Amino acid sequence: MRYHWLYVLSFLTTTPVTDFATPLAPWGDARVKHAWSSVPTNWETLGCPSAGTTLDLHIALNPHQEDALIDALYEVSDPRHPRYGAHLSKEQVAELVRPHPDTLELVSSWLTHHGVRPSSIGATHGGAWLTVSNLLVSQANEMLGASYQLYRHAKVNDTIIRTVSYSLPEVLHSHIQAVAPTTYFSSTRTLRQTPRRRSVEAAAALAEAEEAASGKPVTVLSSRASRIRPSQLRWLYKTFAYVPTAADRNALGVFGYHKEYPSETDLTMFTTYFRSDVQPPSLATFTVELVNGGGYDPENPGMEANLDVQYATAMTYPTPIIFYSTGGTTKASGSGVPLPGDVNLETLEYLLKKTDIPQTISISYGTYERDVPREYARALCILFAQLGARGVSVLNPSGDDGVGKNCKDESGNVRFVPEFPASCPYLTTVGGTTEYDPEVAAPLSGGGFSDHFPRPVYQDVAVSAFLERQGARYPGLYNPQGRGIPDIAAQALKLRIVLRNVRTSVEGTSCSTPIVAGIISLLNDYLITNGRPPLGFLNIRLYNDGFAGLNDITSGSNPGCGTDGFSAAPGWDPVTGLGTPDFQKLQSIFMTPLGGGAGQGNQPKIRGPE
Repeated sequence: MRYHWLYVLSFLTTTPVTDFATPLAPWGDARVKHAWSSVPTNWETLGCPSAGTTLDLHIALNPHQEDALIDALYEVSDPRHPRYGAHLSKEQVAELVRPHPDTLELVSSWLTHHGVRPSSIGATHGGAWLTVSNLLVSQANEMLGASYQLYRHAKVNDTIIRTVSYSLPEVLHSHIQAVAPTTYFSSTRTLRQTPRRRSVEAAAALAEAEEAASGKPVTVLSSRASRIRPSQLRWLYKTFAYVPTAADRNALGVFGYHKEYPSETDLTMFTTYFRSDVQPPSLATFTVELVNGGGYDPENPGMEANLDVQYATAMTYPTPIIFYSTGGTTKASGSGVPLPGDVNLETLEYLLKKTDIPQTISISYGTYERDVPREYARALCILFAQLGARGVSVLNPSGDDGVGKNCKDESGNVRFVPEFPASCPYLTTVGGTTEYDPEVAAPLSGGGFSDHFPRPVYQDVAVSAFLERQGARYPGLYNPQGRGIPDIAAQALKLRIVLRNVRTSVEGTSCSTPIVAGIISLLNDYLITNGRPPLGFLNIRLYNDGFAGLNDITSGSNPGCGTDGFSAAPGWDPVTGLGTPDFQKLQSIFMTPLGGGAGQGNQPKIRGPE
């Protein structure tokens, strides 16, 4: 929702606009906010835009009570705190992230000093973002000490208006998080599973046909199974006997980007093969909500979208599945804060504006953390914290490159490459396993330590124990003080999906993520049915007493960057986290209001990046 400027800043209704023509602060005392030493790689300058060119300038304001939001998140997520489970409303969260009135007044005075009319200013997200519409580029240059030009990407031929540096008055640096578009030159990489389009052997096809005909699931999972079926996963993680009963009050959301859409036809065929208890198979379905100009073309299904929806359905039927099809590209401001129009920002804000949100969210996309400016990462991470405070469990994959690939930093030194948003401490990151009896770490399982976010206190005991065992191995290749990745894991190899009426094998932690999301959704169903609140932000509970409901993975590793990577070990490790879920054990643990595990309990909040 966009509020009129006069509605948000009520002081403008009683004070003449001309009163702000005299600045309240020394606007000429400018200091660089962000600058590049040269034009970023693969971008070429096309010169200045034509006279009269305009842009919409987005200004992200620093929240007045950011620590209060994290305090609240911890309190409602900590089983030892009296507020455990008392999740916040949309209005309560909005109040915690609202900027201080002095910030609004100071910024408005600066804008008015530069001739910006109040009627062209809008406020969004509870006043935390301001948008100046149809601003002349020449005016933006004057305001920001910038030099906007047209730039074209040499490979994808995109053309954008950007500047290689911009400045703000000294007094505004503590009030304005970022101005956009300025110096961030967009680039996007998405995580996807790696397809294995093997032919379907006659024996496997016969076994699946017999399963469908008999109505009895195949439950034997060989330690070297050539393919993993959903019925085997349900036995492995002990969800098979549970039938959801809160479908009218519980839902699972799936994020979809980059024009990837799920297919109802493929889901019906998938259900025929792999959830034979659903009769007729067409009962398994999903709804689609369009975000930021997103589309839906079921005749052109995408592998990632089909994977996410099919496994969410396989694990949780008949729980409602909502697919959020988001249009746009990933963009960010010079300081890194995501712009309105950014696919991540738009989807998260779309949800946060709603009164009712799915209790579980599965997101199978990410990027290298090193490619994400810290302010961008921090801004998105705070939005995940808002979801958690409202009672939503967010699951995201840890990546498919082990400890990383393309591992040389700007200085030519080797450095492990963590993923984002996997590194955000306010969501639950999912690694990968393979085999059975016992499960072992999947070699592709992303894992390591964040360079953007310090280690959260809920990880102190578990991660410190691993680092003590790790010793001096890989000095300088990772940040031992960073947030540890992942938190939990599930099967990631040889998973079956249906794509365009053909059974296909896929792999990756984007397979693990909807599996775990489905199990968490079942736990939420169980809690809601028994009059309890949903789990919300999972990690504090997992690292307190929830680990007792997980299967510890103690073998395997995640090689990369020319190394053997980290090794799975007893307790937490940066390959499989705390382990894989045992639904029946977690049912018992999560029904207990107060945990007594060896976690951190009610500890100080996570601080932002330093």
